[in-house]
Amino acid sequence: MTNTPEHPPETDRAQAPARMSRRGFGLLTGAAVVGGAVFASRWYNISAQAGVDGTLSTPDAHVAAVNGDIILVDIRRPDEWSRTGIGEGAVPIDMRRKDFTDVLLTRTNGRTDTPVALICARGVRSRNMTRRLTDAGFSNIIDVPEGMLGSGAGPGWLKRGLPTVTWVAE
Repeated sequence: MTNTPEHPPETDRAQAPARMSRRGFGLLTGAAVVGGAVFASRWYNISAQAGVDGTLSTPDAHVAAVNGDIILVDIRRPDEWSRTGIGEGAVPIDMRRKDFTDVLLTRTNGRTDTPVALICARGVRSRNMTRRLTDAGFSNIIDVPEGMLGSGAGPGWLKRGLPTVTWVAE
């Protein structure tokens, strides 16, 4: 093609601003919705189940902890303990502690086969910590997937009206 005023060279043409097509906008919107749903399902632990192997419902965890059949460990943060209290029979140990495993071993008298149940807010952190402790050699770690606030596994400790004790900073 010849360069004429009607057909300037490619380098001289002004670039139109980029615009997203309707299809691109729809795909981006769909991806955001799906991503949000995945995030929400993980945050609220929607797919959790209580009562399957390696898990306990909150009422069962409460009874077992009060009877001394398990060590129930509340792995949430101190600010969470302050807001809701700690489930009766539970021991508060912040999972972020660098010495968490050592503190837990002190509670179990050095035994890695002692039944230890973990509870958090919605069962997400307890599920992850269950894996971590199992990888560290603990052989009897139990998840309480309902958590204190409820999840897909059930309404949770507080909505079930299970007793709590007030946590006071040490």
